Amino acid sequence: MKTAMVWFRQDLRLADNPALRAALAAAERVVPVYIHAPVSGGTWPLGSASRWWLHHSLTALDADLRRLGSRLVLRRGASFQVLAGLLAETGATAVYWNRCYEPSAIARDAEIERVLRNEGYFTVESHNSGLLYEPGELLREGGQPYRVFTPFWKAMQKRGLDCLPGAAPTALPPVADELWGLAVGDLGLLPRIPWDDGFYGSWQPGEAGAARRLAAFVDSGLAAYHELRDRPDLPGISRLSPHLHFGEIGPRQIVHAVRRALSPEVEAGAEAYLRELAWREFAHHLLSHFPETTDAPLDAKFEAFPWAMDDQAALTAWQDGRTGYPLVDAGMRELWRTGWMHNRVRMGVASFLTKNLLVPWREGARWFWETLVDADLANNTLGWQWTAGCGADAAPYFRVFNPVLQGQRFDPDGAYVRRWVPELAGLPNDVIHRPWEAAPAVLRGAGVRLGETYPLPIVDLKSSRERALAAFARLKAAE
Repeated sequence: MKTAMVWFRQDLRLADNPALRAALAAAERVVPVYIHAPVSGGTWPLGSASRWWLHHSLTALDADLRRLGSRLVLRRGASFQVLAGLLAETGATAVYWNRCYEPSAIARDAEIERVLRNEGYFTVESHNSGLLYEPGELLREGGQPYRVFTPFWKAMQKRGLDCLPGAAPTALPPVADELWGLAVGDLGLLPRIPWDDGFYGSWQPGEAGAARRLAAFVDSGLAAYHELRDRPDLPGISRLSPHLHFGEIGPRQIVHAVRRALSPEVEAGAEAYLRELAWREFAHHLLSHFPETTDAPLDAKFEAFPWAMDDQAALTAWQDGRTGYPLVDAGMRELWRTGWMHNRVRMGVASFLTKNLLVPWREGARWFWETLVDADLANNTLGWQWTAGCGADAAPYFRVFNPVLQGQRFDPDGAYVRRWVPELAGLPNDVIHRPWEAAPAVLRGAGVRLGETYPLPIVDLKSSRERALAAFARLKAAE
């Protein structure tokens, strides 16, 4: 009787899981395995918010497996050593996994596959569960990778997005009782100090939570997505990003659900949403082709950019949501409380850090990596380099997001700011995004004392913008 192992990683689901499906087709006994290998994450080990999500996602996956008659075997340690030990313990002759795309994971998987194949009696298969098109499948004429999104998106559309996701199994073979595994709690993923209280009311990690969120979005959010996706004050987006990152749902499932819902009423929203899903694909393609960009700018001339390397006070004020700019502070506080931030606000807070404060983009990327439940190396890298102007398809150097104008446009009634910066809640709409311009009587009436209950701006928008543009101009002139 043949035994196979399925090595779960960033594919923590049963539906549309090609590695699991292949193992079930090839073997009578299937052992689901997750290896916690914290030392194998390169320079980007799991951040605290991601560890919280992983704990609950693994718990959910184990419960789903048990409902079907199996269970998740949890181990910790170096990936190859643990796999080798499990192969010996179970007598398995095949290993199946779905591919990861971070540089360190690619190198790890290639070495494990090489060693196991050299043994001669192991079957090793890897599959694609996380992308519509893998890196290398979409290239420019001449075989070069795309560095601009729009032609990449057109190439995706030309190849087609239609796909049929695989169903979840209805039953699984049992795992031998004597095969030991750790409990999820043994991995020590949850924080010892309960800073994560706000996460529980915001998220339901796991495949079931992902499916419910997708269904709710398709039913009530897809039609207006193109109109509301930039409004942090309104529930206009899917919030599927952490579920996608951990593989609790796959892009094929999302595309299929969106396409099934197509009608004239939702066509514009669906097109806009699929385009945003393609940005995720673009990020993973870029990371695969340019792995050094996790720590270095894609545009090498930015190595000489005059960042304010030692402005720890500015960085701390930004991290704490105490910059004196309400939209920026609301975003940073939402991030700390919920492990997430609306994408429109992410662009604004990133622009403020890199252009108004001239703090290096790497500092912002590291903070997001630590605090986001959807921290994804490809998307984090693309987003920060795009905003800083040093990456692929980067925002023009002269684009500096004005947090006052952004707030007035995308949070016109101040609801987002009032939720996350409650000390400003009493201010009228016309000054809530610029409280330093409010009349003294208005401030008194709202109980706001600038510099005491809410900080004064830590930097002047006009002069800091001019400083950034001058620095960019010098860099451009040196080409």
